[in-house]
Amino acid sequence: MTQVTDHGGGVRSISVPIPDNPLGTTLVHLVDTDLGPVLIDTGWDDPASWDALAAGLTACGVSVAEVHGVVITHHHPDHHGLSGKVREASGAWIAMHALDTAIVRRTRENRPDRWFSYMADKLASSGAPEEHVAQLRAARTARLSTGLPTFAPALPDREIVPGELLDLAGRRLRAIWTPGHTPGHVCLHLEETHPAALPGNGRLFSGDHLLPRITPHIGLYEDPDDATVADPLGDYLDALERVGRLNPAEVLPAHQHAFTDAPGRVRELLAHHEDRLTGLLALLSTPLTAWQLAERMEWNRPWDQIPFTSRNIAVSEAEAHVRRLVKLGRAEAVTGSDPVTYVAL
Repeated sequence: MTQVTDHGGGVRSISVPIPDNPLGTTLVHLVDTDLGPVLIDTGWDDPASWDALAAGLTACGVSVAEVHGVVITHHHPDHHGLSGKVREASGAWIAMHALDTAIVRRTRENRPDRWFSYMADKLASSGAPEEHVAQLRAARTARLSTGLPTFAPALPDREIVPGELLDLAGRRLRAIWTPGHTPGHVCLHLEETHPAALPGNGRLFSGDHLLPRITPHIGLYEDPDDATVADPLGDYLDALERVGRLNPAEVLPAHQHAFTDAPGRVRELLAHHEDRLTGLLALLSTPLTAWQLAERMEWNRPWDQIPFTSRNIAVSEAEAHVRRLVKLGRAEAVTGSDPVTYVAL
């Protein structure tokens, strides 16, 4: 059965399953407005997920056809996946931060072979062994030979502007730009008295930025057309501190469960990443590539048990952390190294 939770004050959440993913579900939030229900995120584009979303809306006393708008915290498919189907069924608008909308547009326009080639080159430059990179090149060839269609997520038709109130009749929902997990990730601050009178400043729909028991993936912002050396971990940590100062009475995340004491959770996450950076500095007493760092970092399972796709994610996270160390002046790239190695200062 679809799980629906009433958070009070015209806000409910619907648990929408994510196929073959340890996270299990995305919490799609339903906010009542004077012009009809608005969704915050939608869930993965999968028949079972669609059925769960539709059943959850029915349990809330509305239908998909009645949805007035969709606000997307970030472009990942477990959040944005069903947006297009919701819009087709209801005529709802879809809003997203401009930086993530640009990623959606690029995803729709880029040829799959270009993306696979870019990722293979990135992995090679990170020090991935040839047998690993070869799997990605083989996947590229297989995809081209089978003629699989290009992934085409729905293109948003409204822009979320950081610091501004969203156009939701009868509600005060302000966009807070929180990059790191993605360049255009936003949290949404409901500037209304908490329905249970909990102490703090309203409620925060936190997407993947602030979760109660896990840390979001912080990897590189991948863009074949952009050579800018970004600092996604620095972006994330700065945004965490801003959210902590906001001090919401309650946090309504996109995974797991609602929770209080956002400042306390922010302190835990800041400490976690500082511990990880300190551990990396110890590893970088001798020069290592991003791949070699990932092999030596602590994950939720031993490196030899991490599957192919997850290793790519792990290497991206390792490089995001080492970039932060470089920006802080605590590490540097070794001149002339190929693939690039890094060493502590």
